[in-house]
Amino acid sequence: MKGRLLVALAAVACVASQSPPPDPTQTAEQLLRASADAWNRGELDAFVSDYADDSATSFVAGGEVHYGFQWIRDNYAPRFEPGAQRDSLRFERVAARALGGDHLLATARYVLFRGDSVTNSGLFTLVLRRTAGGWNIIHDHTQRDPE
Repeated sequence: MKGRLLVALAAVACVASQSPPPDPTQTAEQLLRASADAWNRGELDAFVSDYADDSATSFVAGGEVHYGFQWIRDNYAPRFEPGAQRDSLRFERVAARALGGDHLLATARYVLFRGDSVTNSGLFTLVLRRTAGGWNIIHDHTQRDPE
């Protein structure tokens, strides 16, 4: 009986420690602001560091599902090569909600721009997971706006 009580108390303590962030939208905005800053500085590794370094991390775009951190990094890498054209990035209309204590669902709009001209934009949905190192994207579904 005493052993079961200790297991039950440990489980309750574990669940209690996994409370959602006080403001999920602010959490997502901070992550995305740092991501845009890394993109705009031309730092590929800093930009993709928000994605979980896992083979199960998923990225949906162009009607296809791709898996793995390495695919995501390889997908973005050409935009960061010397001499590559990479427009500036900003995020708009960020909204998020907690999915339990250690997961967030975030939606937003990405905007790539050059000067006053928008060159590409679209909507995306992210699923983020809290780890000991912070929040990581485990799923990204991005849909480019029609041209």
